Amino acid sequence: MKHLSYKDLYKRLRSRFGYLNWWPGETRDEIIIGAILTQQATWKNVEKAIANLKSEDAVDLKKIRKMDIRRLERLVRPSGFYRQKAARLKGIASYIFGNYGSLDQMFDKSTLALRKELLSLNGVGRETADSIILYVAGKPIFVIDAYTKRIMSRVYGIDEKIDYDELRSLLSDKIGEDLDTYKDFHAQFVELGKENCRPKPRCGSCPINEYCKYFMNSTGK
Repeated sequence: MKHLSYKDLYKRLRSRFGYLNWWPGETRDEIIIGAILTQQATWKNVEKAIANLKSEDAVDLKKIRKMDIRRLERLVRPSGFYRQKAARLKGIASYIFGNYGSLDQMFDKSTLALRKELLSLNGVGRETADSIILYVAGKPIFVIDAYTKRIMSRVYGIDEKIDYDELRSLLSDKIGEDLDTYKDFHAQFVELGKENCRPKPRCGSCPINEYCKYFMNSTGK
């Protein structure tokens, strides 16, 4: 079976899907809100919750900080676990503006220091923290999500239960540290996961099937 380097993987995906540089959010506040709401939720349902917030001009962390919790729960309900997520949004908004006054002040620190601080907040795990660091703070850190783990497992035979930071370091070490590449590579993983590398995969039209251990084993090639 042919070997595909991580850099060539990125090139092949970009050739198929084009330059994506993905995170669906118009403002930094919206990206942070989306990163919280997408936990244990499909993006389709997150979009419904964000649409609710937009309908009341509330895609704004300062407004969320002061908003009645029941009203916020009602608005974010489509994303699931709405009580928990509403509390997390208010908590994060209160922390940022209570301690810093602005996003710029909070994000004016090293990547590692910012990551440690974000991870100390209730409801912020590694994927959420890294999404905020990459797409909001604009600092280069690779985001690992379920799509990434599934694709790396199938293509390269990496254990899908690999530790988050171990896989993040593995990818980062091989492709170098570049903000735009990290954003776009993450987007490519998401697109391939949605289009081809689903739980029930569509291997026939996959742009990297000839390099994929899962596909080759399933076809006996």
